[in-house]
Amino acid sequence: MPDNIYRGIINPHCEMRAEDTAPENNKMTVSGYALRFNDPTVLFSIGDTDYKEIILPGAFDGCDMADVIFDRGHAIEDKILARTANGTLTLTVDEIGLKFTAEIANTQEGRDTYELIKRGDVGQCSFAAEIREESYDTEAHLRKIIRFKKLYDVAAVTFPAYNNTEVSVEMRNAFGIGGKPPDKDFEINKQKLLLKF
Repeated sequence: MPDNIYRGIINPHCEMRAEDTAPENNKMTVSGYALRFNDPTVLFSIGDTDYKEIILPGAFDGCDMADVIFDRGHAIEDKILARTANGTLTLTVDEIGLKFTAEIANTQEGRDTYELIKRGDVGQCSFAAEIREESYDTEAHLRKIIRFKKLYDVAAVTFPAYNNTEVSVEMRNAFGIGGKPPDKDFEINKQKLLLKF
């Protein structure tokens, strides 16, 4: 996977749920929206200014979604719970956003994850993708994701993957902030930027 993969920040509107199935079915199914279009989310804050992001409708037009996995906490290599390639993960793009349904693997990790989702301990999701096109409105302090190139995973998450990540120089420059701010004056909102450059 490329180094500059975008990991969607946790958006409280992108919840998921475990579906109740008949006991004899033995299937563990989880569904929800990994993201919602046109839903502004705060990336970080400097002083009283919030820097936000939205994902536009059409962001998945032409996106490679041939082999996407559902996992826990973006642990792509060792916590695979479902996959589009074998039909245990289905993805649908509609007017709301990216919807998913995952038939969780009957492994220890799968059973644990399903139970935590069912109880509500884990109730949010994120995704990892490569961006093809984006833009910045520096006056409105808004980043727009216009198009994704490749979707890698949809993940069951509890907290942001990079809880102490500072906003990169590239991102600050893109917003027209420039330079490295003093640590004491630079406070990142709890919903931090989950980009790795």
